[in-house]
Amino acid sequence: MAARSGEPKLVFPGLASFYESVSDLWYPMIRVAIGAILFMHGWGKINAGAGRIAGAFGTNYGLPMPTLLAYSAMFLETVGAICIIIGLFTRFFAAAIAIELLIAMFAAHWVKGFGVSAGGYEYVLFLGIVMFAIALRGGGPYSVDRVIGKEL
Repeated sequence: MAARSGEPKLVFPGLASFYESVSDLWYPMIRVAIGAILFMHGWGKINAGAGRIAGAFGTNYGLPMPTLLAYSAMFLETVGAICIIIGLFTRFFAAAIAIELLIAMFAAHWVKGFGVSAGGYEYVLFLGIVMFAIALRGGGPYSVDRVIGKEL
């Protein structure tokens, strides 16, 4: 594997074949990791119950239709996260989750500032940007979308 113009040369050229053999794995690794993280958030919401989540959405954050939003968040962060992990309807679910995270950022985290340690928007912003990037990229290699040959 020769270095392309403008790319650095490997210090250990013997690693070129290894890097080439694993170069397609970075994207599914990101999809699986971010999907698993979001699934755990959704699972926490399911364990808390829709009533408790809706109460927080309505009372604490002043969101309209808190019950609908609670069920939507629970669905997106569980079923949607699983779909992100396996790469099924990837663009749709990644875009929907990115929108959910944008709403969460402004409704719940913005007033607390940037730092995640204070409940700020740092982490939600990061997750949202990754979801937006996945929405732009689609399922990619090693996805169900690729197997079925269709994307939303």
